[in-house]
Amino acid sequence: MKNEVDIVREIQQYLEEHHDEMIAFLTKLVRLESPSGEITLQHEILNVLKEELNELDFYTLHILGKETGGYLYARPIKREKRIPIQLIIGHCDTVWPIDTIVEMPIEDKAQKLKGPGIYDMKVGITQMIFALKAIKDLSYPTKVLPVLLINSDEEIGSKESTIAIKRLAKIANRAFVLEPPLGLDGKLKTARKGIGRFIIKVKGKASHAGLDPKKGISAIVEMSHQIQKLYAMNDFEKGITVNVGMIEGGISPNVIAPESRAVVDVRVLNEVDGDLISSKIKQLRPHLANVTLEIEGGIGRPPMEKNSRNTDLWNIAKQKGALLGISLEQATAGGGSDANTTSQLTATLDGLGTPGDGAHASHEYILKNKMVERTALLTLLLLEEPLIN
Repeated sequence: MKNEVDIVREIQQYLEEHHDEMIAFLTKLVRLESPSGEITLQHEILNVLKEELNELDFYTLHILGKETGGYLYARPIKREKRIPIQLIIGHCDTVWPIDTIVEMPIEDKAQKLKGPGIYDMKVGITQMIFALKAIKDLSYPTKVLPVLLINSDEEIGSKESTIAIKRLAKIANRAFVLEPPLGLDGKLKTARKGIGRFIIKVKGKASHAGLDPKKGISAIVEMSHQIQKLYAMNDFEKGITVNVGMIEGGISPNVIAPESRAVVDVRVLNEVDGDLISSKIKQLRPHLANVTLEIEGGIGRPPMEKNSRNTDLWNIAKQKGALLGISLEQATAGGGSDANTTSQLTATLDGLGTPGDGAHASHEYILKNKMVERTALLTLLLLEEPLIN
């Protein structure tokens, strides 16, 4: 029976030998532009992934979405009964509109591989495929069944795929999320802030700003008072942020504004703070007389909190990293992902993608020489014994 050192060496050698193939596949995925709102393009990239997984002897099922490209579910055709499962999650949608690749062409220089969506997160999908290829070609048995879910709506809140993610997470022994790691040193994400969105609507009373200003009640003035109350809810020491990111109102410069609307972004580190801020926002009351206030929304992605099961999974990853010569670090991310959902239900580790920079930015890139080590890390994690819950 091979010892762990030999297995690590074999995996590293296999992936080094297939590095060019990995780059070619990743480049293919980047060229398949896949904005969240383009259903036809989502189907194209999901079909490519479906074919790759079928060649790996995976059963695949593309669940079509009503407003998105849907998601791809995959598991090995041959499987032992009652074997625990491990959930591997990624998304194929990007924030970039069609033809961005003309303005942001794929570039390969100075160990940086650039392109729209390459870092967030088509390299993560590439790692999934090649980790499974390594396991298959090297004939390694997995003691926890790898089950994949690749969705096309993560960048817009995973509204259609969250139900499936929850169902799988409930029966999973653990979940690995292939989002980008944090920073150029590639910190794994062991916690994420929860994200809330609230819409505040104010209704005042219109009147002519020159002839009858006293007869009007400005919804914009009322909204300005509400904004001050919202900003007073920020508590940076606790990691609570409340940001009025969009505001609109009024119908004309010479009319006292009868309506105003604001969109508020909320970020919290734990569920308790999420409940507290949600309650405070929903308890806002008008400052001016004879205006109405309507408040909608809530915490959409719960926080991924550091807990014992997530910590156990992180410690395993750190040990595997040491075998690969990587000194891994952990971090808390301010943004959300599908890990926020899975962590409510099973041990979760996020940020397992390849180090780089520029998520949602024009300089988006990965460090090409880090692909092998991060894919090797994922491979070792997939071969790990089941967690004891």
